[in-house]
Amino acid sequence: MQLDLANKTALVTGGSRGIGLAVVRVLASAGAHVWIIDRDEPEDPQASARFVRGEVSDRASLETAFAQCGPIDIVVANAGIARHAPFTETDDTIWRDVLTTNLTGAFLTVQLAAREMKRRRAGSIVITASTNSYDGEADLTAYNVTKAGLLGLLHTAANELGPFGIRVNAVCPGFIRTRLTADGFANPDIVREYFRQIPLGRGGEPEEIANAVAFLASGMASYITGAALVVDGGQMATKFGTWNESSAQFNIDHWTLKE
Repeated sequence: MQLDLANKTALVTGGSRGIGLAVVRVLASAGAHVWIIDRDEPEDPQASARFVRGEVSDRASLETAFAQCGPIDIVVANAGIARHAPFTETDDTIWRDVLTTNLTGAFLTVQLAAREMKRRRAGSIVITASTNSYDGEADLTAYNVTKAGLLGLLHTAANELGPFGIRVNAVCPGFIRTRLTADGFANPDIVREYFRQIPLGRGGEPEEIANAVAFLASGMASYITGAALVVDGGQMATKFGTWNESSAQFNIDHWTLKE
């Protein structure tokens, strides 16, 4: 079955780069009319989307941006940031900046989308959470807390909005190749050890997350709401790791079984 979003209007926050931009491209390729709300203009001016500058953590800014987009069928609450610091050195500025963007921003995005969708008794909302919604990766206290909090937002919104025909789901990406992870992907020593814990033996690409978002946003997922779809190559399913040199070899950026 082919994904068909013809005559649908979609809005993606944080859609100017990384996973968000990949989501924009996939939704547009499926026929959707796509809007981007972001602080900065898209890295790819050919992304087949219209851009509105907005700050997701500021209600007035976001309301103004939403008003320019008109009626929306699909909203992807994707905008987010990360700040690295040990737990005992996470200061108020880091805490506040990450929470206001990742958690308050998602809350405002979902709330504004829901208010508009309720009038039409239809709509689909997808939240970008993370595998960090479930674990406590070191040096990412504020980020981990926001991603865990998004699951609470997901469950509550799905519960309350279901009667209005609005579906709310989330994707939980693992280690994905973006600007933020570029240094890690470029270091064979880092990825060699990291990818031992991933059954598929490699990191993910933004398009692989975007495909999951598009599925959840589409009619193909018409009986799915309140779900958090983990897209991590199987990492969360492992405990002691999958790959070792006795049966496999590491080739630049992925593990493969020996012949």
